[in-house]
Amino acid sequence: MPQRMSDLLAREAHRHFIGRSAELTALRAVLDAGGARVVHVHGIAGIGKSALLEHFADAARQAGAVVVRLDCRSIEPTPAGFLSGLCAALGCGRSTDPGAVAARLGACGTTVVLTLDTCEVFRLMDTWMRQVFVPALTDNVRVLFFGRERPLAAWQAVPGWGTLLQSVALGPLGAQEAVALLGSLGVGGEGATRLARATHYHPLALRLAAAACEGRPGLALEEGPLQHALDALTRMFLADVGDPVTRRVLEGVSVARRTTISLLRSLFPEFAPQDLFERLRRLPFVDAASDGLLIHDAVREAIARSLRASDPSRYLDHQRTAWRQLRAETEFAGRSELWRYTADMLYLVENPVVREAFFPSGTQQLAVEPACAADDAELRAIVRAHDGARAATALLGWWQRLPQAFSVVRGRDGEVVGLCCKLLPDDLAPGWLEEDPLTAAWCAHLACRPLALGERALFCRRWLSRDEGELPCEVQAAIWLDLKRSYMELRPALRRVYLAIRELPTYAPVAQRLGFTVLAEQAVELDGAAYHSALLDFGPGSVDGWLAELAAAELGIPRVPTLLDVDARELVLEGGRVGLTPLEFDLMHYLLAHRNKAVSRGELLRHVWGATYDGASNVVDAAVCTLRRKLGEQSHRLETVSGVGYRLRCHDAGYGPHGHGAAA
Repeated sequence: MPQRMSDLLAREAHRHFIGRSAELTALRAVLDAGGARVVHVHGIAGIGKSALLEHFADAARQAGAVVVRLDCRSIEPTPAGFLSGLCAALGCGRSTDPGAVAARLGACGTTVVLTLDTCEVFRLMDTWMRQVFVPALTDNVRVLFFGRERPLAAWQAVPGWGTLLQSVALGPLGAQEAVALLGSLGVGGEGATRLARATHYHPLALRLAAAACEGRPGLALEEGPLQHALDALTRMFLADVGDPVTRRVLEGVSVARRTTISLLRSLFPEFAPQDLFERLRRLPFVDAASDGLLIHDAVREAIARSLRASDPSRYLDHQRTAWRQLRAETEFAGRSELWRYTADMLYLVENPVVREAFFPSGTQQLAVEPACAADDAELRAIVRAHDGARAATALLGWWQRLPQAFSVVRGRDGEVVGLCCKLLPDDLAPGWLEEDPLTAAWCAHLACRPLALGERALFCRRWLSRDEGELPCEVQAAIWLDLKRSYMELRPALRRVYLAIRELPTYAPVAQRLGFTVLAEQAVELDGAAYHSALLDFGPGSVDGWLAELAAAELGIPRVPTLLDVDARELVLEGGRVGLTPLEFDLMHYLLAHRNKAVSRGELLRHVWGATYDGASNVVDAAVCTLRRKLGEQSHRLETVSGVGYRLRCHDAGYGPHGHGAAA
């Protein structure tokens, strides 16, 4: 009976899987009734985590387990994003109830294994996974995290885990295993021993070395740091690529996080994009994912470094082309797809202040968790140690009224080493906001510069470290990372973030690079100290639009002339400025925030008028008519979509409104 191609491919993959017997034994133990329920497998890039996962998944299925695999690179790092991705993998309807999804997962089989690959990009979700989702799982479910970072100390600090939690460190292969891997790839003899040593027994480097040996008998690498070996081997591989087209395409897509047919079409319009896609997919360090092709990080970064050093102009051109394509696609992305484009845009932003704010490259071992009643004494002690009497009373007033607004940073032994207070003003009683001098000042600013309907503001009232107060430190870095989780959860409605800062000179350079502006009129003096207010206005595109503007500024992409000045509440036309009534402004602002998309009359009534559309009102049509008259020669941009409503057509993907703090 003929074998299936999938069986042949699986057998070939297993043939080149060498070693890892101890790690496989540890993972197989989770299938036992008394095995660990949660396992963290961690190791550096290219060390073989995904290969180990693949090998274990096959073994687990053969043992009768159900294996559900998720790649964290394609999942939005929010509870809703994770639950949506898991529901899709389970083939069930979407749910935002962690308990219901956990029960559905547990019902898949007698033993169920949930694996999360590349979970280093999911660090924003660590606390929620540890405190909410994992505890909700049934006893027959095992969770395996595969990532670059070891688990946070907070996992070990939870009472009761004991043997139910395990950490597996994945290091280089043994010397004999490395030589055996090279032998399975066609490289033997004394040269294999030298190559294994020069590549530090690193699996990805070994595979690249084997590929380089095909055209270089007796290849010898200079011994040095692992990264130097990876860079040298990547250059050799590129030199060996048979055709210049594939080599050129590899260099082009190295600037992007993922490769899609639409990106290839934009970067290389002279070639057939499907052909380029297939060329790349056949390469040994390229994986096919549900949303495109992913070049292994270590190889992609080596190619990008080489291109940037040898041809910086072409490198920048590729980045700009990728930005324009992503910006255009983001305009039409659904809510479930938006994260992919956000992650893509973040990859284009090379400013370390921005990238580190979302995805820190260093090891972060402090956990940020919701505060609880048991934290009261430690929390109050931190506040009173760093704020004066009046300021402490104002902040602790929120702790008394709204404890759920507070998060605490826990040290490696579970003690409270920091805190943060975040508020959503539209969910709070106005009287509470007015009693606090800082939130009262922010509310006054909102009153003078109101948000459009459907937009939200976030008040980051205070953050403090037990030992360093407000100054930059490990605790502050953990708090800022958690703040980015709030950004992701609140988008696309999140428009503004207000912060209170005492150490203004310390933070000003970083804050300005992120797009914050200081509100001089909102400064408040408490106990003889000035508490400054800083504002980040994301613009109508929320967090995603803000990131796009940061990338555009960094890449030197000029902003096109604006159509709407948000601060002045005026149209900006070639013939001059035209004032708008409050209703006209809200209508134009909403249409521009959803530019190039068809918006129904009912949606406009709900978000602009605040009413429920009954099918009979013509107020929308009348308002559009007056707005078209004011647009004059630009009136053709406001299109009627038959049977739906209206669409504001903006042909340039970077086209957008101008507003205070809207761009970095």
